[in-house]
Amino acid sequence: MKRFLVFIYIFFMCQAVYAGVLDNIPKTTLDIARSAEIKNAVKSSEIVRVGIGDNSFNKYYYDSAGIFSTEGMDIVDGDLFLLSVPANKTVNIKLSSDMFVLTYDNGEVIDQVKGPVKFVCKNGFLAVKGLKRVGRQAFYRGEIEITKYNKKNGYFHIVNVIDVEDYLKGVVPNEMPVHFGLEALKAQSIAARNYVLSPRIKAYDAFDVVDSVASQVYFGAGSEKELSNQAVKETQGVVALYNWDLILAQYSSTAGGYTESFSNVFSDPTTKMFPSVSKPYLLAKPDMLSQKPLNNEEAVTEFYKSRPDSYDIKSPYFRWEKTWTKDDLQKVLQNNLPSQSATGFVHPVFKKGDNLGEILKIDVKKRGESGKIIELEIVTKNQNYTVFKELVIRRLFTNQGKALPSANVVFEHEFDNDGNLLSLKAYGGGYGHGVGLSQYGAGFMAVELKLPYEKILKHYYTDITLATKPVVLSDNQNVIEQDFYTKHKSAEIIVDNKYKLSHFLVMINGKEKDIELSKGIFNRVERFDISRYIKTGKNTIIFYYPKDEGINKGIRLFVELVAKDDNTF
Repeated sequence: MKRFLVFIYIFFMCQAVYAGVLDNIPKTTLDIARSAEIKNAVKSSEIVRVGIGDNSFNKYYYDSAGIFSTEGMDIVDGDLFLLSVPANKTVNIKLSSDMFVLTYDNGEVIDQVKGPVKFVCKNGFLAVKGLKRVGRQAFYRGEIEITKYNKKNGYFHIVNVIDVEDYLKGVVPNEMPVHFGLEALKAQSIAARNYVLSPRIKAYDAFDVVDSVASQVYFGAGSEKELSNQAVKETQGVVALYNWDLILAQYSSTAGGYTESFSNVFSDPTTKMFPSVSKPYLLAKPDMLSQKPLNNEEAVTEFYKSRPDSYDIKSPYFRWEKTWTKDDLQKVLQNNLPSQSATGFVHPVFKKGDNLGEILKIDVKKRGESGKIIELEIVTKNQNYTVFKELVIRRLFTNQGKALPSANVVFEHEFDNDGNLLSLKAYGGGYGHGVGLSQYGAGFMAVELKLPYEKILKHYYTDITLATKPVVLSDNQNVIEQDFYTKHKSAEIIVDNKYKLSHFLVMINGKEKDIELSKGIFNRVERFDISRYIKTGKNTIIFYYPKDEGINKGIRLFVELVAKDDNTF
């Protein structure tokens, strides 16, 4: 009964808030807004479901777990409230006969429920007992949900259900050191926001992403930093777009002074085609525009055996060297070829137990625009093997048990007087795949060059637009609210009016505007300057679908952040 009364109180408070906002809107707009069924509005904050791994990130399912909170927590079975538990008191969970059994540490049984079981801590943080991140107990914002693992009886997932902006607070400082500076952290925040909001094929049904390098490194609230939280706040709601779509905002530690095109690094996940289809915003680009193309071995050798001017110059992996004796190389390739052959990017297939034969040389057959190796040949007395893709090459040529930092490599052979291979030396640059944003480069641009995040992003991602996430306003989704942060006070609404609406309504920071749309066949996409309504900091915009437009229509739209001063972007 108590929970029911709380629900009624919250419901009427929400109605009162909306009524207060709408009191200042003319009667015609008020009628439209009320008819729009505000309760179905798409909110600017979105929810992400994060799979929480064990301490070594080896698995994402458990047979038992203990949950506690810092400020007291509520436990919910499905949608049914069970009980409240004081701060720091652990509730243990196990599955028995397909039911979740909840107990205290003293063995007292709390309940047996079907689940999923949700733990909610409104004023503090939740924790999984014994789960550590960065060497200490991990804590989480949002909710923790326990849901059954459908591939293994008796096991369950631990899922952190959290607002995207709060999720990013636990990602950004773990993907980029905070000493890289505020503007670099802002660029990282937008790249990370793009990543989590972009559609993807899920590896698990129960959650959207995991908390490791398999998605983005997310260590929860205990790892947050003040400066990175500021970066998330001051980019709230902002994403990078290309042609109306969220870009795949790839990033890596160090590009080595020259980023690579997407198609030369990644294969098609379905067809395995390599090189894959190009992405026009992920194109190879040198840090210094004066850098000559790396389109021959002489140019590549000169580049990676020297230290040219670069945004990546401060990275410990800007340039590196590796050496193998012939025996070392023989052993490394013999051991690694079976696993890398299983990827489908080694021809012919090399199976465990096959004999590699004496290595004669390593012959680079094809490079990307950055000089990155995308195809090489292992020449032996028995057989020649062709290897494709930078990640396969890196994992094949391990050195002291570690994969190569990157495939930006120049190989130099040492032969004896009879032409027999004695050793192989690699001169390389960069760490990671080298596509998109280079984190060390972003840090240099922010701290040393004092560049804003917009310029950093637009260097690494070609022809992008910084904006809110595109949405569809229609008779089915007739009220959409978005929050976004800007310091420029300049913005435009971009509208794709495919179905020829005559107008729509918008409220920007409490100011109402009725926007008329063109019905001309050559004016499908229109721009509307809303700068006079924009303020420095957080802005709230609400789009309303007008009821006089009828059904089965809709418009796509987003808010683009526009720089009036070329020195800003």
